[in-house]
Amino acid sequence: MSHFSNLGDDAINEIIEMALSDHTSFAQIEALHGLKEKDIKFLMRRLLKRGSYKAWRRRVRAFSDRRAAYK
Repeated sequence: MSHFSNLGDDAINEIIEMALSDHTSFAQIEALHGLKEKDIKFLMRRLLKRGSYKAWRRRVRAFSDRRAAYK
């Protein structure tokens, strides 16, 4: 988590909220907070419960298969 130390709790909470939203892409999060997709996934894996993270990844994967521009 050390490479996220420059982010405050509010920013981390906002990133999580944006990542959980079906209406916000990884590109939008990167533009706002400067985190790449792999960093967002790492952050989510570290901060969400295991089951919540797996459910989120399943949902992101399912949507991305249907929509090219999704997360």
